Amino acid sequence: MLNVPSQSFPAASSQQRVASGGRSKVPLKPGRSLMDWIRLTKSGKDLTGLKGRLFEITEEELKKHNKKDDCWICIRGLVYNVSPYMEYHPGGEDELMRAAGSDGTDLFDQVHRWVNYESMLKECLVGKMAVKLAAPQGMLPKSQVTDTLAKEGPVSPSYDWFQTDSIVTIIIYTKQKGMNLDSVIVDYQDVSFRAETIIKDYSYLIHMELFREIQENFSVRVANVGKVEIDLKKKEHTSWKHLGRALENHNSLTPRKDTGLYYRKCQLISKQDVTHDTKLFCLMLPPSSHLQVPIGQHVYLKLTIAGTEIVKPYTPVSHSLLSELMAPLLPNNKYIYFLIKIYPAGLFTPELDHLQIGDFVSVSSPEGNFKISQFQELEDLFLLAAGTGFTPMVKILNYALTNVPSLRKVKLMFFNKTEDDIIWRSQLENLAFKDKRYEVEFVLSAPTSEWSGKQGHISPALLSEFLKRSLDKSKVLICICGPTPFTEQGIRLLHDLSFSKDEIYSFTA
Repeated sequence: MLNVPSQSFPAASSQQRVASGGRSKVPLKPGRSLMDWIRLTKSGKDLTGLKGRLFEITEEELKKHNKKDDCWICIRGLVYNVSPYMEYHPGGEDELMRAAGSDGTDLFDQVHRWVNYESMLKECLVGKMAVKLAAPQGMLPKSQVTDTLAKEGPVSPSYDWFQTDSIVTIIIYTKQKGMNLDSVIVDYQDVSFRAETIIKDYSYLIHMELFREIQENFSVRVANVGKVEIDLKKKEHTSWKHLGRALENHNSLTPRKDTGLYYRKCQLISKQDVTHDTKLFCLMLPPSSHLQVPIGQHVYLKLTIAGTEIVKPYTPVSHSLLSELMAPLLPNNKYIYFLIKIYPAGLFTPELDHLQIGDFVSVSSPEGNFKISQFQELEDLFLLAAGTGFTPMVKILNYALTNVPSLRKVKLMFFNKTEDDIIWRSQLENLAFKDKRYEVEFVLSAPTSEWSGKQGHISPALLSEFLKRSLDKSKVLICICGPTPFTEQGIRLLHDLSFSKDEIYSFTA
């Protein structure tokens, strides 16, 4: 529903696509960009029509405001007059009207719960609900949540702890096999200790104010039986009477789609040119955080621009292609790399590009539904990427070539406008020399006369020639990522070529 009204993401030429399930955008009128909206909210104009007064809103009163020129929407108990925002919303007026005069929390969460609506709409705040509406999913009474999870979710985890003179060890019993280090996210800041364990589509949270201070660095281990161990180093070698005081949502198991995004501040370590308009950014996690972004998942970067928090999703990459293939994949919870295209007329990416080495960017916990179980017994892997839609393919490519023994063939078809737009071209070509299972084909839509490779856009002719199985009935997976028209057209063509839904995974915004 409510969306960041940015003219730069996803712009018509943007390829930053990060999660399944696309939606339509509508053209915005001139003067209706995100920066124009920010200017309007800073102008002092009364956007609520209530002269700055806040009211308690009954459900009956909310229902009355259900027209385009008088549209109130409730999100998590707060009521906003979104009529002034209608023309600035890239999803269009009709999408906002779906929640007119009602509680739009569920609709908001379905589309983009990561948007900081409190900041975006603070000048549109009418008041809060006087009578609680039907609770949105994820905010049920605790007993009801427990009952729901018992019926639908995994077996509820538990935790315990023990100590020595110098170390406190927290043990989480997930009761789930196949847990990895990227299933555990740990943060310690401002005396708050937070350990989130991802169990299938659920999040188990330990959230405490610890009994005593700990050192910033700690270790995380995961056993095959699903046991997670976190070793915390005491600052003072004294005995703890208890682990600490429980904070919000401590010892809770919640569907991931209902959990709020958690951010930590990461430091910009380096940025280097990759193409004429794309750069490789390296961010360093704080020493008091453990975070590994799973393959095919994304995070959100958050910056404050003109006093408003702006959030954009990006898929982390490896720092290069070749280095990861010369040695086993090593756990790295220290640095996160991003290939990001800079849009000069945009709002977010120029601000990101203007950051100096040493500046900080807020980075969320990961999201996404790509599962590496899709690689089990995989024989043929085909990757279709356009522009920076290449980003999720980087880790997929590295993982497949190093960790999938059944793999016979990996092929990447990489679509760009010109040769200068091709990201990591030399690495992609060198990789083909190093691993004979891998092939890459470049397709240009606006090549120079010297270009001797393939030309054009995604088409039946290109795909039918490219997508040839190594065996008649080999297990195949096709991953596709790029601008929405590219992805949607690609999926239609793949179905026309008789590939099943289970054989196709799309990364779309």
